[in-house]
Amino acid sequence: MSTLTASKTGKEEILKNNLEHTIFSWSKQSGLNPINAEHAKGVYVYDRSGKRYLDFTSQLMNVNIGHGDQRVTDAVVKQMQEVSYVNPGMATEARGLLGKKLAEITPGTLNRTFFTNGGTEAIEHAIKTARLVTGRHKIITLYQSYHGATYGALSAGGDPRGIPHDSQGVPNIIHVENPYFYRCPWDSKTEEGCCDNAVAHMERIIKYEGVNSVAAILMEGESGSSGCIKYPKGYWKKVKALADKYGILTICDEVMSGFGRTGKWFGIDHHGVEPDMLCMAKGITSGYIPLGGVIMSEKIATHFNDKPLPIGLTYSAHAVACAAANEVIKIYEEDSLIENAANMGHYVDKQVEKLKDKHPSIGDFRNTGLLGCIELVKNRKTKEPMAPWNAAPNEMEIMNKVAAKISELGMYTFVRWNWIFIAPPLIITKDQIDEGLDIISKAISIADGHCN
Repeated sequence: MSTLTASKTGKEEILKNNLEHTIFSWSKQSGLNPINAEHAKGVYVYDRSGKRYLDFTSQLMNVNIGHGDQRVTDAVVKQMQEVSYVNPGMATEARGLLGKKLAEITPGTLNRTFFTNGGTEAIEHAIKTARLVTGRHKIITLYQSYHGATYGALSAGGDPRGIPHDSQGVPNIIHVENPYFYRCPWDSKTEEGCCDNAVAHMERIIKYEGVNSVAAILMEGESGSSGCIKYPKGYWKKVKALADKYGILTICDEVMSGFGRTGKWFGIDHHGVEPDMLCMAKGITSGYIPLGGVIMSEKIATHFNDKPLPIGLTYSAHAVACAAANEVIKIYEEDSLIENAANMGHYVDKQVEKLKDKHPSIGDFRNTGLLGCIELVKNRKTKEPMAPWNAAPNEMEIMNKVAAKISELGMYTFVRWNWIFIAPPLIITKDQIDEGLDIISKAISIADGHCN
């Protein structure tokens, strides 16, 4: 009998197999104690001991429609009964329908999608395309950003997880400061001032680097794992105007902020800007099957009408993944999940404001729809963080206790440095939000004891 029959494998053996024969990302491999997931439904994940976890970050901000929606299963099975895989040079119904739908829901005149296996590859191919089209080589990005884990995407992001790879990183990535008003690098007194200072800073860097050498500016539609740093009003528009002024392309990373996560189809929809390219993944299939893509303007696509486009992937436009995406997008629309994300986001905003009165350690809360995080501080006046950016292990003692309490009380969420993320599935209800914020409140009480 096969040893791979999971239903007949004990939970201890399942955990043993995982720990001894697989590698876990972003972790030291000894001392791990991962949740031993058995099944998931709606906004909850259940381990093999029967413990229930409220999923307050949609796993990695991707399970937007919630867990276990069998409508996606049915769509996948139907597609596999027809065709599971053909090479990317062939046309399929699922691929064409998805491409057409994406052209309808993305901003402005974005029209043609190159499909990838995930978000990192979407970023890689957008950068390659920008360099090919412009004949330039430099890419401007923000320091406090994350764009993926391959050499190119990791270099493009400013996340400190990329520092160990810096010696072998992709060249010609230029980072600039974020318009992070809560911790403004220019000590701006207003959001408008922070915006103007950030744009002026970016323009100076572009000039220093050589206007004719910059191919593209790459930014997230809305900031995600770098702390949900909200763009000041008008920032994206001013960056777009700056790019147009110098013939620079704009690439919008919607891998995390896309597909209803922010209460609109895409994060950039809050800013009234049409980028030249838009990268997507995660919510396109709600994480049920890997898929990503970069949609571009017709002008960029037609650049390759008479010359080969030198990019390609074995699994590009995989028929089964496209079928899953088509069903997921249908669910967003039929179940009014984008409207629910906006409404529940407003509810979260109100409830966290109440928590601020109770917890002196809450320094700031930044949220757009259901993409937000609470920033904990030791002192609201000085804004000393409960754990610093890129904290060393010995600087994480308080926040590790907060994270452990959250898990103990039955919640799965992303706790990073002094941030607690709130990004539940878009199907969440007010009662479930209350359940989650009650857990977070109890955990934050630990941090309150370290305020001064």
